[in-house]
Amino acid sequence: MRQILGLKNIHAKHPERLNAQKLAEILLNDFRQCRCYIYGTADNDSHVVLAELALLPETLVYDNFDQRIDFVVSGAIIRCEHVPLTYRLQAENLVITGRCSMIPRVCGVDLYLQQSYSGIVGDIARQKFSILVKPLLKMLTVMLN
Repeated sequence: MRQILGLKNIHAKHPERLNAQKLAEILLNDFRQCRCYIYGTADNDSHVVLAELALLPETLVYDNFDQRIDFVVSGAIIRCEHVPLTYRLQAENLVITGRCSMIPRVCGVDLYLQQSYSGIVGDIARQKFSILVKPLLKMLTVMLN
Protein backbone atom coordinates (compact mmCIF):
# COMPACT_ATOMS: atom_id res chain seq x y z
CA MET A 1 0.00 0.00 0.00
CA ARG A 2 3.00 2.32 0.27
CA GLN A 3 2.72 5.16 -2.22
CA ILE A 4 5.41 7.60 -3.22
CA LEU A 5 4.17 10.87 -4.67
CA GLY A 6 5.94 13.99 -5.86
CA LEU A 7 8.72 12.56 -8.03
CA LYS A 8 7.27 14.48 -10.98
CA ASN A 9 7.55 17.69 -8.96
CA ILE A 10 11.21 16.95 -8.28
CA HIS A 11 11.83 16.27 -11.97
CA ALA A 12 10.02 19.50 -12.95
CA LYS A 13 12.33 21.49 -10.67
CA HIS A 14 15.45 19.51 -11.72
CA PRO A 15 14.94 18.41 -15.34
CA GLU A 16 18.59 17.42 -15.82
CA ARG A 17 19.53 13.74 -15.70
CA LEU A 18 20.00 12.79 -12.07
CA ASN A 19 22.35 10.29 -10.48
CA ALA A 20 22.04 8.90 -6.95
CA GLN A 21 24.31 11.55 -5.41
CA LYS A 22 22.44 14.47 -7.01
CA LEU A 23 19.02 13.02 -6.12
CA ALA A 24 20.20 12.51 -2.53
CA GLU A 25 21.23 16.20 -2.33
CA ILE A 26 17.81 17.24 -3.65
CA LEU A 27 16.02 14.94 -1.19
CA LEU A 28 18.11 16.11 1.77
CA ASN A 29 16.99 19.64 1.00
CA ASP A 30 13.40 18.46 0.44
CA PHE A 31 13.22 16.71 3.83
CA ARG A 32 14.55 19.68 5.86
CA GLN A 33 11.03 20.70 6.92
CA CYS A 34 9.31 17.30 6.75
CA ARG A 35 6.52 16.13 9.01
CA CYS A 36 5.02 12.74 9.66
CA TYR A 37 1.31 12.45 10.39
CA ILE A 38 -0.10 9.35 12.06
CA TYR A 39 -3.77 8.76 11.33
CA GLY A 40 -6.55 6.68 12.79
CA THR A 41 -9.97 6.15 11.29
CA ALA A 42 -13.18 7.42 12.92
CA ASP A 43 -16.51 5.58 12.77
CA ASN A 44 -17.50 7.51 9.63
CA ASP A 45 -14.26 6.41 7.85
CA SER A 46 -12.74 9.89 8.08
CA HIS A 47 -9.05 10.22 8.90
CA VAL A 48 -8.17 11.58 12.35
CA VAL A 49 -4.68 12.93 13.10
CA LEU A 50 -3.34 11.11 16.15
CA ALA A 51 0.19 12.55 16.11
CA GLU A 52 2.23 15.08 14.17
CA LEU A 53 5.94 14.38 14.25
CA ALA A 54 8.51 16.94 13.07
CA LEU A 55 12.05 16.37 11.83
CA LEU A 56 14.88 16.45 14.34
CA PRO A 57 17.26 18.37 12.02
CA GLU A 58 20.48 16.97 13.51
CA THR A 59 19.39 13.43 12.51
CA LEU A 60 19.07 14.13 8.76
CA VAL A 61 22.04 12.37 7.13
CA TYR A 62 22.96 10.68 3.87
CA ASP A 63 24.85 7.39 3.94
CA ASN A 64 26.87 7.46 0.72
CA PHE A 65 27.80 3.79 0.89
CA ASP A 66 24.23 2.48 1.23
CA GLN A 67 22.77 5.40 -0.75
CA ARG A 68 20.25 5.96 2.01
CA ILE A 69 18.84 9.01 3.77
CA ASP A 70 18.19 8.50 7.49
CA PHE A 71 16.35 10.80 9.86
CA VAL A 72 14.17 10.84 12.95
CA VAL A 73 10.88 12.64 13.47
CA SER A 74 9.46 13.36 16.89
CA GLY A 75 6.36 14.92 18.41
CA ALA A 76 3.56 14.61 20.91
CA ILE A 77 0.67 12.20 20.59
CA ILE A 78 -2.41 14.43 20.40
CA ARG A 79 -5.26 11.89 20.31
CA CYS A 80 -5.63 8.30 21.43
CA GLU A 81 -9.23 7.22 20.86
CA HIS A 82 -8.43 5.56 17.51
CA VAL A 83 -5.93 2.90 16.47
CA PRO A 84 -3.06 4.22 14.30
CA LEU A 85 -3.60 2.77 10.82
CA THR A 86 -1.92 5.03 8.26
CA TYR A 87 0.89 7.55 8.04
CA ARG A 88 1.90 10.38 5.72
CA LEU A 89 5.51 11.52 5.53
CA GLN A 90 5.29 14.98 3.99
CA ALA A 91 8.38 16.73 2.66
CA GLU A 92 8.36 19.84 0.46
CA ASN A 93 7.86 17.82 -2.75
CA LEU A 94 8.03 14.14 -1.88
CA VAL A 95 5.19 12.44 -0.01
CA ILE A 96 5.24 8.85 1.25
CA THR A 97 2.04 7.29 2.53
CA GLY A 98 1.20 3.83 3.74
CA ARG A 99 -0.15 1.60 6.48
CA CYS A 100 1.30 1.59 9.97
CA SER A 101 0.87 -0.44 13.13
CA MET A 102 1.86 -0.38 16.78
CA ILE A 103 1.88 -4.19 16.76
CA PRO A 104 5.00 -5.91 15.34
CA ARG A 105 4.71 -8.42 12.52
CA VAL A 106 1.31 -7.38 11.15
CA CYS A 107 0.87 -8.30 7.48
CA GLY A 108 0.52 -5.51 4.93
CA VAL A 109 2.15 -2.83 7.05
CA ASP A 110 4.72 -0.43 5.60
CA LEU A 111 5.80 1.15 8.88
CA TYR A 112 6.01 -0.35 12.35
CA LEU A 113 5.76 2.42 14.91
CA GLN A 114 8.60 2.39 17.39
CA GLN A 115 8.05 1.65 21.07
CA SER A 116 8.02 5.36 21.89
CA TYR A 117 4.58 5.50 20.27
CA SER A 118 2.68 4.63 23.45
CA GLY A 119 -0.79 5.74 22.36
CA ILE A 120 -1.00 8.01 25.42
CA VAL A 121 -1.88 11.66 24.82
CA GLY A 122 1.04 13.96 25.61
CA ASP A 123 3.75 11.29 25.30
CA ILE A 124 6.52 12.08 22.84
CA ALA A 125 6.79 9.63 19.97
CA ARG A 126 9.94 9.17 17.87
CA GLN A 127 10.10 7.40 14.54
CA LYS A 128 13.15 6.64 12.44
CA PHE A 129 12.94 6.64 8.65
CA SER A 130 15.38 5.30 6.08
CA ILE A 131 14.77 6.35 2.49
CA LEU A 132 16.65 4.35 -0.14
CA VAL A 133 17.73 6.66 -2.95
CA LYS A 134 18.43 4.07 -5.65
CA PRO A 135 14.82 2.75 -5.90
CA LEU A 136 13.54 6.35 -6.08
CA LEU A 137 15.99 7.08 -8.86
CA LYS A 138 14.79 3.97 -10.70
CA MET A 139 11.14 4.99 -10.24
CA LEU A 140 11.93 8.45 -11.56
CA THR A 141 13.72 7.00 -14.59
CA VAL A 142 10.87 4.57 -15.38
CA MET A 143 8.30 7.33 -14.96
CA LEU A 144 10.09 9.57 -17.44
CA ASN A 145 10.55 6.92 -20.14
